[in-house]
Amino acid sequence: MDRPPRTAKTVAILALSQILSWGTLYYAFAVLAHDIARALGLPAAAVFGAFSWCLLVAGLAATPAGILIDRHGGRLVMAGGSLLCGLGFILLSQARGAAAYYLAWTVLGVAMPAVLYEAAFATLNRLFGIGARKAISTITLVGGFASTVFWPLTVHLNGSAGWRTTYLAYGLVQLLLCLPLHLLLDTPPRPARVDKQASAGADFSLAQALRHPAFWKLAFAFSANSFIFSALSAHLIPVLQSYGHPLSEVVWMAALIGPMQVAGRIGEMRLARHLRPQASGTFCFAVLPGAMLALLFWGQHQAAVALFCVLYGLSNGILTIVRGTLPQILFGARNYGAISGALAGPALLSRAAGPIAIAALLQFSAAPALLFSLLLGCSLASLLFYLMAVRSAAPAAATAR
Repeated sequence: MDRPPRTAKTVAILALSQILSWGTLYYAFAVLAHDIARALGLPAAAVFGAFSWCLLVAGLAATPAGILIDRHGGRLVMAGGSLLCGLGFILLSQARGAAAYYLAWTVLGVAMPAVLYEAAFATLNRLFGIGARKAISTITLVGGFASTVFWPLTVHLNGSAGWRTTYLAYGLVQLLLCLPLHLLLDTPPRPARVDKQASAGADFSLAQALRHPAFWKLAFAFSANSFIFSALSAHLIPVLQSYGHPLSEVVWMAALIGPMQVAGRIGEMRLARHLRPQASGTFCFAVLPGAMLALLFWGQHQAAVALFCVLYGLSNGILTIVRGTLPQILFGARNYGAISGALAGPALLSRAAGPIAIAALLQFSAAPALLFSLLLGCSLASLLFYLMAVRSAAPAAATAR
């Protein structure tokens, strides 16, 4: 008889590893990028371009990673991703020129889809089927503290030891903490049973999902949102400084994003029995334009920056749960890893474009109003395509029957 996976152990492992992986792979870079540029003698576009290249590689690797988790579970896939992350950070800490710097980010790009939320969600789906929603909400709830922990931590480590030592330490975190944790994950010998009623009767293959318009509308909505997320992850702190706010205040105001992500996820968890993921998604996509408007018109005021961080954190926090649960509702659980990986691919490509596109925009014009006008347009486009995708949900379920 197969031993059922232990939910509490799995959630604890993935929650901790998500804080560590998001903090080291995403949030640290915004703090360290300009010091890296000075140390390596590279222009800002080249430094941010390597991060964009990393995200491009991650987009290409997302679907294969999802397929592997569908077939074998997340234990070895996520452990392998942690090993690659550790090696990538060590390479990054020793980089002395552009070639080594780009090589390190290439390794990290291959690792990303095996250790971040997409891999964790596919692992939970493989273990728990339609019952994964509560576990996904819990993991994203804890993971919301990644920016709160790692922005101040990275500022401290960089100030006391420099960016090379910081990334070396983060490599050891991946090898000595995340890798052993992922090896402790359960791997059931067969996929969790799918609840057909809960998944609206949809049980798509990857090919069927790719042929349905709902997939591409949802992919575009997630992609536009990902462009905003990556652009702000890489540039938010210096852009807020351009409004005249000192670094110390910017860091602590930006650190509000983490707790607000957590608050949004707590609210989603409390209402999960009463709200479908589609309704949660509508809320978070609709809130994002309001966040952009706050900075566009009143960014020189600390209250407006705080309001932006609150709204942006709420939106991003809930959206992470929507990204983990909605693909299963629309397209079924059997091929969740492959389909969610395919959905993540375009989003990761947009994340790749975000940092370098905004770096080029800021070189052309440092005025934050231009930046937030662009991001406002992206947020409105993401809302529109999400609503179109949700309207296609019922036809999508019917097509798969």
